[in-house]
Amino acid sequence: SWGNLSLPDPTSINLGHILHPEDGTEPAEEPFTEGEKAKVAAKYVLSEHLWEYLQSYAEIHRSKGNGFGYGLVSRKDRSRTLSARYYKDGSEILVRRRGPGRPRRLTPRECSRLMGFDNGSEEKDRFRIPVSDSQAYKQFGNAVVPKVVEEIFRIMLPHLTRIRGH
Repeated sequence: SWGNLSLPDPTSINLGHILHPEDGTEPAEEPFTEGEKAKVAAKYVLSEHLWEYLQSYAEIHRSKGNGFGYGLVSRKDRSRTLSARYYKDGSEILVRRRGPGRPRRLTPRECSRLMGFDNGSEEKDRFRIPVSDSQAYKQFGNAVVPKVVEEIFRIMLPHLTRIRGH
């Protein structure tokens, strides 16, 4: 807790809570996951060309002493900020895949979970995503996390009530 602000324990939160398990414990949700084990669809895996480009671009900047790079994460990690430009190349948050190979982007469902729009794993608890992946990435990247808004309102409410009472 910071003042009146209630913060979650950062050690209890990691990407494992929002990533598709890909082991059959979650039903497939097309177009994001497919098959008996609900594996993430191949379209979210970076192309060989894009992956090579991101690696070489990051290396050029590293050699110049700049901080640019892609964000490669696994289930035990925490995430960088999701931005509205995520649809371009996904470089801020790239998910390591089991075994060798290219990383993948988050699916729009995972973005929904990351930003706190899903209220559970049941279909009825999922935020409806009726737009294209590009639009979903832009909208989630521009969104404010609902729990943050709730916490701000919780802190402001007594002050607003006091002002209104005068």
